[in-house]
Amino acid sequence: MIKPNTSSKAALFVWALLAFHATGQDTDTATKPKPPTPQPDTGVMSLPEVDIIARLNQVRDEIVPSLGATEYNISKERLESQARGVNAPFNETVLRLPGVAQDSFGQLHVRGEHANLQYRINGVLLPEGISGFGQELDTRFVRDMSLITGALPAQFGYRTAGIIDIHTKSGEAANGGEISLYGGSYDTLKESFEYGTTVGKLTYFITGSALHSGLGIENPTSSARPLHDYTNQYKGFGYFSYLIDDSSRLSLILSGGQSSFQIPNSPNQTPGFTLGNLSSFDSSSLNEHQTEKNYYGIIAYQKNFGDLNLQLAAFSRFSSTHFTPDWVGDLIFNGVASNVNRSIVSNGFQADASCKVNDKHTLRGGISFTAESAKVTASNSVFSADDMGNQLDTMPLTISDNTNKMGYLYGVYLQDEWKPFDKLTINYGGRFDVVNAYVNENQFSPRINIVFQPGKATTLHAGYARYFTPPPLELVQQSSVNKYTNTTNASEVTQSSPVRSERSHYFDIGLTHKVTPEFQIGLDGYYKIAKNQLDEGQFGQALIFSPFNYNTGRIYGAEFAANYEKNGFAAYLNLAYSVAQGKTITSGQFQFGQDELDYISTHNVYLDHDQRVTGSFGMSYSWDGTRVSADAIYGTGLRKGFANTQKGQGYATVNLGIEHAFKLSDRRQLKLRFDVVNLFDKIYELRDGSGIGVGAPQFGSRRGVYFGAAYDF
Repeated sequence: MIKPNTSSKAALFVWALLAFHATGQDTDTATKPKPPTPQPDTGVMSLPEVDIIARLNQVRDEIVPSLGATEYNISKERLESQARGVNAPFNETVLRLPGVAQDSFGQLHVRGEHANLQYRINGVLLPEGISGFGQELDTRFVRDMSLITGALPAQFGYRTAGIIDIHTKSGEAANGGEISLYGGSYDTLKESFEYGTTVGKLTYFITGSALHSGLGIENPTSSARPLHDYTNQYKGFGYFSYLIDDSSRLSLILSGGQSSFQIPNSPNQTPGFTLGNLSSFDSSSLNEHQTEKNYYGIIAYQKNFGDLNLQLAAFSRFSSTHFTPDWVGDLIFNGVASNVNRSIVSNGFQADASCKVNDKHTLRGGISFTAESAKVTASNSVFSADDMGNQLDTMPLTISDNTNKMGYLYGVYLQDEWKPFDKLTINYGGRFDVVNAYVNENQFSPRINIVFQPGKATTLHAGYARYFTPPPLELVQQSSVNKYTNTTNASEVTQSSPVRSERSHYFDIGLTHKVTPEFQIGLDGYYKIAKNQLDEGQFGQALIFSPFNYNTGRIYGAEFAANYEKNGFAAYLNLAYSVAQGKTITSGQFQFGQDELDYISTHNVYLDHDQRVTGSFGMSYSWDGTRVSADAIYGTGLRKGFANTQKGQGYATVNLGIEHAFKLSDRRQLKLRFDVVNLFDKIYELRDGSGIGVGAPQFGSRRGVYFGAAYDF
């Protein structure tokens, strides 16, 4: 709202007089420009709705800012210039940020952590789902995004390796739509649409896509054509915002996705068991599948009271993963065939507020609550066996292994942004978290960040954070070990201590410097000391991950980032060094061999996702409706071998892209795109099937050629 005053009323009068003369004193009121109408009682003039939305967006970002943590941004232009543009899977977009290492099954590791990522959409926490192969989030609905990492301020809890902060596209910016078709290698075909507009006080943006591909999961062999690896994925997303008045709005986010995957096969595998009269099976003919479903809804109310800002949000989510075995083949090769269905329902609310007390102090605080209901239904066919694991009978027996568990998360935080003088900002505070699930735990976590700007070009920051990270309820493996005694699914180790929350101390220091207005560099270092270090591994046939603890852990490293942009040319370079180690496994011991447990209890072993050096590079040039781009990903390799004592294969892949927009009218245009992924057809192995919690080999994708056409209207 603009406060009424006599000068604004005079300006209205002058504006109306000028508008009247500009029309040549035309008396046709249907075509005469109309000035904004002052409200009769107060004389308050309403802002244009687009301006109100922009102001509320800015206010929303100020409620939960990064406040001294390390923040890396990806703009709309970066999204469109990356390999495959907005058609790229979401994980590949994040992969082009500093300190992010790629892994199989679409996993990402930020600063040497396994998962531990939190996603926020327009300032609201997205509750966790079951991690599978599919990318639930679609790059197409992202306007811009940031990775916030390091020593996080108090509003960020639970998943703290990094915050993926997404701002979605919205109707007032889109004011139109797009339909697109994209496809190429591996029988890839992706059909997409998006549309957004403003109707009165309602603004909305919707998008949907359907993907068919013959490369759904990483190929377990180095061949250019994976066997039995097709996927079909369907996604829909909608963002709706309604302006209640100039200082408040109601927003609704709806998302749904369903994906089906064939599990790729490796030829020439050796059978290990006999089923009836069958003792052989062609492993290239195995027929395993996995289906994933994810649905969520978020409703948020935002209100501005001048120096006081408030956002209230409620959310609900359903997520499930269903693995279907090849009953005959799995029994012959593995001695067990498991039909596993995992699901979780999450409901909760979040409230965040900020209040500018004076020029030196801004208080921020909030609360959150999440109730989760996780369910596992498993039907396992196994053979009877002796104490040494030798098969005794050729006909299997079926063991049901079902679990249900409720879990609750509570959090509250308060912090003060203090500016003793212009060049120095100190943000200090803390949060208190409680988890009530397989174990009941809580922790108070102090946080402090200091930002000093000695000059306009240089910013220094340092921070400390105490973290409390509960294990993801939906992934905790609660198999009844004793049920499988004297079967071909028996565990060598029967101990199964509960998975506990990780508690850690995190230190971060860094700087950014603008060498020129167009060229910026940044350097950041971090060190983490953890108790009950959380990690995850793939155990059993279902290709989902289960968490476990190391008694102690340490992670440290450094990152360098550089960005340049001028006259249509843009480039970035990211390099990161990381070391991640743990010692003594203290939960889920039945998932490991005794020799591994003994070795890890006396050695600081590297975590399976530890990658010493990670890098990414990209550049693009735009002129006269044409954009050409190139980017590259580099890694020295993840860990492998007994207890992760060996390093995997290093790799570097290069991608190229070109896009041209044909202008058809003021709004309408036709965009044609051509991309080459892994230009030099580099064969590289992400995993060789060995290492702690690694179940199968996976290779990076071979060269792919893709074409796309999009029509904007």
